[in-house]
Parts: sequence; structure tokens; C-alpha cells
Amino acid sequence: MRYPPLPADLFTSNRQRLKAMLPPRSLVILHANDVMPANADGTLGFVQNSDLYHLSGVDQEETILMLCPDAPDPKQREMIFVRETNEQVALWEGEKLTQEQAAERSGIQRVSWLQDFETAFRQLMCYADQVFLNSNEHPRATSPVETRETRFTRRVRREYPLHDLRRLAPLMHRLRSEKHPAEIAALREAARITGDGFRRVCRFVKPGAHEFEVEAELAHEFLRQRARGFAYTPIIAAGANACVLHYITNHQECKDGDLLLLDVAANFANYNADLTRTIPVNGRFTPRQRQVYDAVLRVFRAACSMLRPGVILREYQDEVGRLMTTELLGLGLLDRDAVEKQDPDKPLFKKYFPHGTSHHLGVDVHDVGATWEPLRAGMVLTVEPGIYIREEGLGIRLENDILIGETENTDLMADIPIEAEEIESLMAARAR
Repeated sequence: MRYPPLPADLFTSNRQRLKAMLPPRSLVILHANDVMPANADGTLGFVQNSDLYHLSGVDQEETILMLCPDAPDPKQREMIFVRETNEQVALWEGEKLTQEQAAERSGIQRVSWLQDFETAFRQLMCYADQVFLNSNEHPRATSPVETRETRFTRRVRREYPLHDLRRLAPLMHRLRSEKHPAEIAALREAARITGDGFRRVCRFVKPGAHEFEVEAELAHEFLRQRARGFAYTPIIAAGANACVLHYITNHQECKDGDLLLLDVAANFANYNADLTRTIPVNGRFTPRQRQVYDAVLRVFRAACSMLRPGVILREYQDEVGRLMTTELLGLGLLDRDAVEKQDPDKPLFKKYFPHGTSHHLGVDVHDVGATWEPLRAGMVLTVEPGIYIREEGLGIRLENDILIGETENTDLMADIPIEAEEIESLMAARAR
């Protein structure tokens, strides 16, 4: 494994917290994600089911977790089933987890091979009253491909039509939204590696470099520090490309006078950082670039201070929109009379700031968490305001990751340069 395994206490604690949410005689079943085919006999890189990983720490395909806290047989209260390895598997694919390794990683004492699942499953289905099955219920999710969990849910409905089937996702959303100290440590490490990557590219970027060369510098730094790689497909957008919110082709030249928007971060131990910085390709902001940059930075600072326990994200977003409107008026991008007459459901600031300001962060980059429930201490959220002026070919976004605290927040990226003077000073080191 590239990254050091997180402590089994984390996953044991996560399971205990889930069990406290379950009614009596409940059974929980989670499946690993499929290995997705590519072309010919190729496959895409494996990405574990986030909920399964959060409860077990097992980062391997063909894994099933079953929890039945009230099972009459204590050995059946926590069980994990992993793929049995052999010499042929080890030869072609590399070693898989042994039962002992799976137990050590997860804190689950009952580890069985996958072929033993059916017997235990049928025994526990005869006991359970409620069966909690999982699905991807992220509000932004689209699921054109049928998952292993979807197939299993269809099977359970067919074979056990009289059981009370329930949704696990709402419980997992609440469970995952508040971070354990070990999770915060992983997020800190992802942020640290990300910061090293950012400093590296600030010393590399100059007129004539290509966006894909910047991507290569980041990949080198992330991988050499034991990150899994990028937390998400990197956005490395020079000039007008920065006005495309999800620009990922990363193929154009960085030209003198351009700004370069970097929305890039590392994944460490399945936990994701999320950083955005915007830097001048030649190392110096123009007066107009600096004017817009400082406006975004002021909104960023204000938004960071607004994220507190009890805040509702939807209400927070409305307040950030009012702050952004003030900045856009100051930049001459909005007309005051037009703002006073605007449709409240179609605020004018969205022409220049069309996306949200914050999202939950964790095992998923856009991690689960309800936007209509009050924030709680222990949550980690991004703050990422931006201004995109298409007619000027100018786009600026800034983003850090914020841990919500009882009395004060912690910026997990506080040591990554963000002030314009810091950026210029860091880039000036290129010529030394």
C-alpha cells in the first residue's frame, strides 16, 4: 500500500457510532465498488465505495461488510468478507489482504473469504427485522451504470419481499459529516502535500510553459510524497480558460500577462484536500488583476469567518452573494440601479460568480452532508469564491479547507500562500 494505513480505532469508532443509530434487530450490508471495464481487456483504476471504506478501512475490490449488532451469535455482529488470494492471483494482480491483515486494518475480528458470505447472509436475514442497504444518494450524483449495491438491492427485494428494507445513506451522511481526529489528520496531510505541490509550481510557472507541464509537476510532487494522486481531475486554466469552471483539458500555453487558475489537490489515504489558487504567469499581477484578486480575497476572508456551528449553508450562501454583489459593484461589473430592481430568484451576481461557496470535504471531494441542517463542530468545508469576467478573459478563484470548531475554526491550508504579495514573492524565487 502506498499510504500508511489509518488506525483501526477510526473505523471501529465509525461502526460504533453507526450502531448507535440503528433500531433493534437491524442488519447492515455494504458492498465494494465494481472494477469498471475500459476497452479490450483493460480496466479503470479501482475506487473504493466511500461508505465501506469509512466503516472498515478496507481498500480492496470484492469486499462485503455486514453489521448485525444484536445477532444472537456474537461472532456474527461484525463480519467482513474479502476475496481469497492464491498464488495465481498474487502472480497476476499482486498480493491481496490476508484475513489477518483485514482484521488488523478494520478492527473486525471475524474476517471470512467471500465464498462464505451466502451462508452468513441467509442466517442473518432470518433474524433481522430491518435491513439497511446502501446507495449513492449524493444530490449531484448521476448513476448511468448499475452498481454492485444496486444489483444486490434488487436481489434482496426479490428474495426477501417481506423484510423491512431501509436506506443506509441518510445515516452515513450524518456519520461522515463530522470528522474523527484521525480523519482530520489525514486531511491535514493531504493539505500539506497539496501545499508543497503549489509551492513547486510557483517556482516552475513562467511564460511559455504549458498547462500539462504544470500538471506533471504537481503529479510528481504528490506521488513522491505517498499521495494516491490527484483528489480530482486537476483544473489548470491559463487566461480565458479560467472562465470555464470545469476546464480539464490542460493543453494550452501559459502566456505572458495571463493569470493561471490552479484547482488542484492531493488525495492521501482516501481523504481529499481541495485547493484553488490563481497566480500571474509572469510573476506579477497587473493593476486590474490585482483589483479583482483582492475583491475575491475579501469575500474569501469574510466567508471563512461566517462558517460557524449553527449556520445553515443555504442561508450562508445568500449572505456570501450579498458580499459578492458589493464587490462586483466596486469593480464596475454591476449597475446599482439594476441590482436594486433584480429578481431575487435570479440575482445578478451569478453572472460573475455562478457556483456555490462551500461544500463538505472528506472521503469524497464533494462529501456528503445536508445543506439544510445546521453546521456542527468537526465538519470540514471548503470556502471557494470566484469572479469570472468572460469579456476580459479573466477568472480568479481562491479556496481553502476549513475545520469547524466549537469556539474557532481551523484553516487546514493556512500556511499555503494566498495574499497577492506572498504569491509574487514566491514566484520571484524562480530567478534566484
